[in-house]
Amino acid sequence: MAKIFYFHGKTIDELKKMSLNEFAKLLPSRMRRSIKRGLSEKQKKFLEKLRKSEKPVKTHCRDMIVLPEMVGKTIMVHAGKEWVKVEITPERIGHYLGEFALTRKKVTHSGPGIGATRSSKFVALK
Repeated sequence: MAKIFYFHGKTIDELKKMSLNEFAKLLPSRMRRSIKRGLSEKQKKFLEKLRKSEKPVKTHCRDMIVLPEMVGKTIMVHAGKEWVKVEITPERIGHYLGEFALTRKKVTHSGPGIGATRSSKFVALK
């Protein structure tokens, strides 16, 4: 039996039927305030493009809040250098798109090289 997803006591179907202002009341204060002030032109344009398209939509709007109407879509979020494919699942509602496209990579240091320091002179290179 599949587990039913709830967001603050509401199912996905109930969330999709809500207006943007009703949905904003369920969000934390920072996100509620940004929706109350209105979406930016870029965010509005992105939403319109997302509604029309069946293919993944590319965006630079990392500050866009994941809305219930986005569930099931694929979005390509810009991470500074490359595009990160983000599958929107119900659990991601109420988060920012930028949270799912990390901008920094983990640094992997190798061993000391030739000419690094005097102490590394005696470390085997293999």
